[in-house]
Amino acid sequence: MWIIDFGEMTLDEASQYEMPIRYLVENVKKDREQNKDHQRRTYWWRLGRSGADLRNAVRGLSRILLTPRVAKYRVFVWGDRDLLPDARLYAFARDDDYFLGLLHSRLHEVWSLATSSRHGKGNDPTYNNTTCFETFPFPWPPGKEPQDDPRVQAIAAAARDLVEQRDAWLDPPGLAEAELKKRTLTNLYNARPAWLDAAHKRLDAAVFDAYGWPHDLSDEEILARLLALNLERATQQKA
Repeated sequence: MWIIDFGEMTLDEASQYEMPIRYLVENVKKDREQNKDHQRRTYWWRLGRSGADLRNAVRGLSRILLTPRVAKYRVFVWGDRDLLPDARLYAFARDDDYFLGLLHSRLHEVWSLATSSRHGKGNDPTYNNTTCFETFPFPWPPGKEPQDDPRVQAIAAAARDLVEQRDAWLDPPGLAEAELKKRTLTNLYNARPAWLDAAHKRLDAAVFDAYGWPHDLSDEEILARLLALNLERATQQKA
């Protein structure tokens, strides 16, 4: 399957690509010209949303951070910065290990599960940028983290270690293709081997330290503290 993406091209520019534009003329143009949305009706050869905002946001980054909208496990992975995610993926315009580590921590997972809805046969949690991400009380405002702070560096190091170990398991050299197909993140987290659990615990400890909280908090205590921090900051913003 192919996706025809002309970005912000004019019709004259897009017409230089004869086969794609012919397909759109024959299969898309008529329906688009009846569309109630002015943008979709006028620029019938472009995607409904061109992805220009994301392209601008990731310019200069080496990679982007991704998480599925609906998933059994809340996992975060690195993706190519040229990738344009569809509605099933959330993309974050960050390429630093610290940010992956913070979002992949138990603290953010507890918050996202409490603020998510459920979807599908498996009743899997649905991540939402407005309820799960924008409301999450980060230890520092996103983009304003003190990069020379040992706590930021510790989270980054733990996140890097987690991803490296996980990638080594997902794609080990010399493994038969049939076996590689079984090596998915879902299967990995279903099994949750000791090395994976240990890597996550090291990451969680680093994130707890960033908040100045003890490492042995229950999920309920984590949620209560995050909620209190969220309300405290909301009150400060209104003052």
